[in-house]
Amino acid sequence: MSSLRQRTLWRVMVLMLLGTGLLALYNYHDSRREINEVYDAHLAQNARLLQGVMSLPVQEGNREQLYRAFNEALSKAGRHRVGHPYESKLAFQVWGDGAGLLVHTPSAPTLDPPPTAPGFYDFSSEGEQWRGFVLPVPEKHWMIWVGERDDVRFDLIDRIVRHTLFPFLLGSLGLALLVWAAIGWGLRPLQNMANVIRARHADSLEPLQLVPLPSELEPMQAAINRLLAHIEDLLRREHRFIADAAHEMRTPLAILRLHAQNAQAANTDAERQKALGYLIGGVDRLTRVVNQLLTLARVEPRLGQRATTEVDLGEVVTDILAELTPWILDRGLEPSLEIGEGDLHLAIDAGALGIALQNLVSNAVEHSPPGGRITVSLKRLGSRFELTVDDDGPGIDKASLTRVFERFYSRNSPNGAGLGLSIVATIIERMGGQVRLDNRANGGLAATLSLPLR
Repeated sequence: MSSLRQRTLWRVMVLMLLGTGLLALYNYHDSRREINEVYDAHLAQNARLLQGVMSLPVQEGNREQLYRAFNEALSKAGRHRVGHPYESKLAFQVWGDGAGLLVHTPSAPTLDPPPTAPGFYDFSSEGEQWRGFVLPVPEKHWMIWVGERDDVRFDLIDRIVRHTLFPFLLGSLGLALLVWAAIGWGLRPLQNMANVIRARHADSLEPLQLVPLPSELEPMQAAINRLLAHIEDLLRREHRFIADAAHEMRTPLAILRLHAQNAQAANTDAERQKALGYLIGGVDRLTRVVNQLLTLARVEPRLGQRATTEVDLGEVVTDILAELTPWILDRGLEPSLEIGEGDLHLAIDAGALGIALQNLVSNAVEHSPPGGRITVSLKRLGSRFELTVDDDGPGIDKASLTRVFERFYSRNSPNGAGLGLSIVATIIERMGGQVRLDNRANGGLAATLSLPLR
């Protein structure tokens, strides 16, 4: 693709040439019309001047001498050293009643019979186009004809066009150079921005601070700064994820190695089976940690980008609990669902809400004794929805209530990865809601997600 300067220059020049060409075409036709009007006026004026000269009082015997003097003087038109070449292209003739042709120029075309209709007309004679004017003089019984060849007019028009066109072409070339320089000057801030970006180090994510900056480039700088901030946020999340993963896996991997060494050094089958049991349990816990980390890595950076659609929260919650019911029953627990009345529609990211609910239910299952009940309830309270997961577990002591949403804090649970509630809090906060944990009066924990209508 060509540069912005070339694209702008070509478009400006094409529009300018097109507009000027249309104006030139209009001026050409208008000038031709005006020139024809002027020349026609001269023809009529010459005819009346000739009428005035020939109407001077002259003795009848001297009139023939006057006509011969006219013809002799006019025969030198175009050949005398004092004159103009166009004289031979201008002509007139005068006819008298019964006397035939009285006066005429040698260059006059042959008109036989003489014209009788007064006014202007065009005709062709001996391959030449003429424009004539006929002036009848009834009182003298004269017919005066004055004419000129069309090439006189066309030559003047051609000269005007040539004298106008050549300066226009030269001026257009000079103007193109000026426009080229002006566009370059106008694009200099953009070039400066490109040079600044090109000179920046690859690791530099500092926002651009170019001042002064044209108003057209301010949105571009703001967009670049938003992109840099987004990249910096993604890198920060990536570094935190790597640090969290390394922090959480270091101890389990060391324990797995220890269990493997114990199984390898066991003297009896019982000791080996015991060590292998610990090893399998450690692998399961590490698998949960990896799964939770992958879930967090998938969910966290995309929450602000996922599209929201209006869904029925009752249907979403019912479908999620239906998927989890076989696993809950297999753990010796009884699931139940309570859906409140009213309009439960909400524009939300249903997939992200499903992940949050699954983590709450999984957390409740992990801390509930066999035979306990897992209750999921959904209701609308004024301008918000509340989604609650109740369990029959031991609840949470007050000291831990402020820390359970921290990453990798699992209250010394041997099976927890410490990421479930952190994922829930991240999802709900991005949705503009809140998550709340309350110890139930009759035992157990109630985890509530509060989602605003908007």
